[in-house]
Amino acid sequence: MTIQDEERAPPVEAEAEPEGLDPKVELLWQINAALGWVFWIAVASVALFVADRSVSWALIVSFMAVMYTMHVPPRRFRRFTFCVGEADVRVSRGWLWRTESVVLHSRIQHVDTRQGPVERILGLATVVVFTAGSVGAMVAVPGLAADRADALRDQLVRLSGTDDAV
Repeated sequence: MTIQDEERAPPVEAEAEPEGLDPKVELLWQINAALGWVFWIAVASVALFVADRSVSWALIVSFMAVMYTMHVPPRRFRRFTFCVGEADVRVSRGWLWRTESVVLHSRIQHVDTRQGPVERILGLATVVVFTAGSVGAMVAVPGLAADRADALRDQLVRLSGTDDAV
């Protein structure tokens, strides 16, 4: 590149800083994991009762449940970030398998906020961005404070121009 090319090149825009999730999402994910493990512990307990075996397998499944619930949600929390830039939304997640999703504002069809019962109790919400296409047509940002989720939804609607009714 010559000096003239450098003068003509457009300035590089500073990328917005990635944001993390509300710390209460870690508790939400632990509660959801514990509720999911209840099913497997019940299955193991019934199977052991029917097979007239010792309780060692139920204890092993219970130990796995506790370890998973204690260690996986905090790692997920630390590795989940999102960033709203001038042209796109970037969501980075995963601690074992990393996923980076980039959604251009022009591809956004609509944006929702969702709350399950446990999320409502904790004051959290999830923002879901729907795009055109079939593969990866939805990107979610979970675990935001409810007011932050509403503000993010409104910001994405403004940036994408999807607020015009048809």
